[in-house]
Amino acid sequence: MPSGSSNRHDQTVSDEVRFVQLTPPGSACSIAIGRGLTRMEPGSLDNLQMVISDADATHADLVARGVTVSEVDELAWGRFVFFADPDGNGWALQELPDWSAGAGGDGVNPEA
Repeated sequence: MPSGSSNRHDQTVSDEVRFVQLTPPGSACSIAIGRGLTRMEPGSLDNLQMVISDADATHADLVARGVTVSEVDELAWGRFVFFADPDGNGWALQELPDWSAGAGGDGVNPEA
């Protein structure tokens, strides 16, 4: 679970169905993961992306939890940390660039 995410709901419905709802702090958007939620094979997703507030802190937190994680990757469109979950799904955690100075504080790239 990315640094700072809260486990808002963990429900085992049956032996075949369990879901865990993860919500980043301050967000109204959640991700549900679990067993019996999809027909997709475990490990078949790549580059599931979540925006984080601090790539360095998230990297340090994941390393401290024993997760094999990439170094922080600096790109023009953000700072990224990549890892695979226990099922083999690939995650991209993105710290957005600070575009606020040129975009009136709304965080939107003024050149996009």
